[in-house]
Amino acid sequence: MITVFRSNGEARSLPAETDSAAAEALAGAVWVDMVEPTREEEALIERVLSIEVPTRDELKDIEPSSRLYTDGNAAYMTASLMVKAESDLPQLTDVAFILTAGRLLTVRYAEPRSFALFKSGMHRIPGGCSSPTVMVTRLLETVVDRTAEILEIAVSRADRLSIEVFGDQRHLNRRPPRYLEDRVVQVSALHRLVAKTRDSLMSLSRVLTFLHALPALQSDRESLELCRTITRDVQSLSEHASFVAGNITFLLDASLGLINLEQNAIIKIFSIASVVLLPPTLIASTYGMNFDFMPELHLASAYPLTLVAMVLSAILPFFFFRWKGWL
Repeated sequence: MITVFRSNGEARSLPAETDSAAAEALAGAVWVDMVEPTREEEALIERVLSIEVPTRDELKDIEPSSRLYTDGNAAYMTASLMVKAESDLPQLTDVAFILTAGRLLTVRYAEPRSFALFKSGMHRIPGGCSSPTVMVTRLLETVVDRTAEILEIAVSRADRLSIEVFGDQRHLNRRPPRYLEDRVVQVSALHRLVAKTRDSLMSLSRVLTFLHALPALQSDRESLELCRTITRDVQSLSEHASFVAGNITFLLDASLGLINLEQNAIIKIFSIASVVLLPPTLIASTYGMNFDFMPELHLASAYPLTLVAMVLSAILPFFFFRWKGWL
């Protein structure tokens, strides 16, 4: 699907019947948004605009020279943007920004929320997006704002998980089975979200550095200043993402440590129980031996005395352990 946008935010679908109809629709358009384009749509844009449209496989290339380059009068920039950030499986999608003298062309195969936010707010931009350079900087500004929002989501989740892991001390001994194990899984998902966000910020930083050096942007003072501001925002968000990642790592280590402590406590209980029951077992096994001559077996009080001895031999080690602080 191909949608064309004018500077005031007016949008319409690009007709694909003939090249002339497509060229007429593109006249006056500042932004051409290609979402999961077919090969026929790619060929149409290449004929009408005389530029090369990168394919899905070409967008996945991780080499900087393949992501940021110029070809004739067109500048090609590929950034990795977050999608499905609120889900349990956040992902990155590669989006191509092709800046020409007359318009901005974007090629994508997913629906980042930042694009929907930008489309809904285009009419509120002061003065509109009168040029491709203003369009691309404003679009990247929305992308960075959305990335900051994703980091806020990550921080909120981390705070909630921290409360669930370290929560009220009165409830720590009444956790349901596998409670901490479930928290570890959630921390792992949160770590994936922050890691993907950091990768996206790194990609955006490279795109902004490349964009800042383009002659088209150098000649547009408004876009140049906005690009510098966005670059500073990306640097600040990258530092914040590193801080959040450190907190998540601490939370993961703490969760694993608490699991080990609980397991050690269980093992300690079993160890102490076996030691406490060892003296009574020794007494019982002694009088279970089949010797012919055991004088105390003929005493009338032998049985109750043996029971008392077994109880005392169990109680004394128990209080000894309590006195030592092992229980």
